[in-house]
Amino acid sequence: MIYFDNDYMVGAHPNVMKRLNETNGLHTVGYGRDEFTKTAEQLILSKCDLYNGAVYFLEGGTQANAVVIDRLLDHNDGVLATDTAHINVHEAGAIEANGHKIITLPNHDGKLSASDIREYIRNFYNDDTHRYMVRPAMVYLSFPTELGTIYTRDELIEISSLCKEAEIPLYIDGARLAYGLAAEGGNVLLSDIAALSDVFCIGGTKCGALFGEAIVTRRPELLPRFDSLIKLHGATLAKGRLLGVQFTQLFTDNLYLSIGKHAVSLAMRLKSGFINRGYQLYIDSPTNQQFVILPNDKIEQLRAIASFEFWGPKGEKETPVRFVTDWSITNEDVDTLLSAI
Repeated sequence: MIYFDNDYMVGAHPNVMKRLNETNGLHTVGYGRDEFTKTAEQLILSKCDLYNGAVYFLEGGTQANAVVIDRLLDHNDGVLATDTAHINVHEAGAIEANGHKIITLPNHDGKLSASDIREYIRNFYNDDTHRYMVRPAMVYLSFPTELGTIYTRDELIEISSLCKEAEIPLYIDGARLAYGLAAEGGNVLLSDIAALSDVFCIGGTKCGALFGEAIVTRRPELLPRFDSLIKLHGATLAKGRLLGVQFTQLFTDNLYLSIGKHAVSLAMRLKSGFINRGYQLYIDSPTNQQFVILPNDKIEQLRAIASFEFWGPKGEKETPVRFVTDWSITNEDVDTLLSAI
């Protein structure tokens, strides 16, 4: 069986796992105060061209989003995001549970548009009753989006400039950041993400780590007493060095970007294979998530050799499905799937 369901189905990349095993017997101070974590912080800041920023490590993506948004917003504030945003669809109301409303705007191929943000903020403050409404006090977007699409550098510049003008922070969820940076035709660098966002997340769980996410900010003053809030949310790892070891390895010898490039390369082969065989794309994604509309009988046939996910409810005759590549998928896996279709 070949697994294309998601990019967190297997354990860590062999290089990461090797380093975890090598350091397994060491005794270190807990809660991220160890030398491995300090090394990881400095590596990440260096790769981001940030020298006065801060890095925090958390266990998973939902915790990262919930803690960051809880810190950046007052209790009666809301966060602007697309209707397809991960925080709106697949995080079980974690943001609302902290008392923050998700203010949804329409997605454009999964993306948030600067014009929609501008219009919403303008209309909000033009309403005489806005003092009794939930204030749009930050912007959330993901890179890549839930549909595998990416923002151009110019799009990020426009949204970043708009947030500065409105005096609200921009948070970029990079749960799949490695694949966004490696996207076919993309022009966004890690240093761009760092410079254009106020806070962003570097995903590890879906990008080669056993688990873990890194929260990075160029403006540490936005996250006062952040360690305390992470603890309050139950997102602090006592054996914090496990996160430091993994992220140190991911940011050594460009492993993080290599993982992204490998997965995206195979995803492009997969996309070309479906197109060449006459199948229609559900959306044209340049990253490691590929969405294809398949006849239901073909889906059942493929499920004999591969696992993958429906993307929405099953249709009467055909259904959008998603195939996801990661560091563990091989050329042989892609060949086997394409042969079957």
